[in-house]
Amino acid sequence: MKMKKRSSNPALLMMTLPGLVLLIAFHYLPIGGILIAFKDFSYSGGSFLKNFENSSWVGLKNFEFFIQTPDAYIITRNTILYNLVFIALGTAASVFLAIALNELRHRRAAKIYQTFILLPYFLSWIAVSYLFFGFLSADKGIINSMILQSLGAKPVEWYSQQSYWPYILVFANLWKYAGYNAIVYLAAITGIDPDYYEAASLDGASKWQQIRHITIPSISTVITLMVLLGIGRMFFADFGLFYQVPLNSGALFEVTNVIDTYVYRALMNSGDIGMSAAASTFQAFVGFVLVVLSNWIVRRIDKEKAIF
Repeated sequence: MKMKKRSSNPALLMMTLPGLVLLIAFHYLPIGGILIAFKDFSYSGGSFLKNFENSSWVGLKNFEFFIQTPDAYIITRNTILYNLVFIALGTAASVFLAIALNELRHRRAAKIYQTFILLPYFLSWIAVSYLFFGFLSADKGIINSMILQSLGAKPVEWYSQQSYWPYILVFANLWKYAGYNAIVYLAAITGIDPDYYEAASLDGASKWQQIRHITIPSISTVITLMVLLGIGRMFFADFGLFYQVPLNSGALFEVTNVIDTYVYRALMNSGDIGMSAAASTFQAFVGFVLVVLSNWIVRRIDKEKAIF
């Protein structure tokens, strides 16, 4: 019966084909590239398959090289801690923005605010890096030349002072992604039955009590899903954020170097494709384990909020 239904909608099937082709081409076919992590891959001309066949198997040596690198602790620490902060503050900020937008009674104003908070998401990190440079430049930046100078304070060499950058990077991440995630939560909030709020209002519940006991519990499943997806990418870092915004400043590597930027620099300097593939495979495997483990914990607490 199901096969008959599918075959009776050829137009819908044709509409799904482009998406299916892209999904297979960009998400499933590249999985075979994991094998490069176990080879001493070298390019000697010709096709990729020929080079792959001529490269020798090295087992786990690429993983050992990545784990034993002197910077392994720093890049792993930075990647994990930044992502933890991004998940915690990002979730709180996005939920706050979504609730604030939902409480706006002027619908036209709400749409304008949505547009403004969503705009940073569509800017590339290259454009954002120039925007931040306009504020942080040592000689012509707005902060140094206008604010600090008017206060009689000394200019700050932002691109050589490590202590400021954990806060700058967190702010940049929130500014760029909080608005987009807020739209996701706002969509969940608009799906809540208005009768709940009417009943709570009749019972004398304040606006804060309605938010606390109706809005947040009603979107808790979406919040859990977004947090689980964030945990799954705990070992992945936003390359543009950590590479473009600090302008690849060597003085800031201690606080801006993460797994993705380290692999990129190692690949550019040594051309070791096998090690780069090993790092990506390591990230994907740890992310998968974290998702499964987090989902298991959520499932033990509340089955309805688990992904699977």
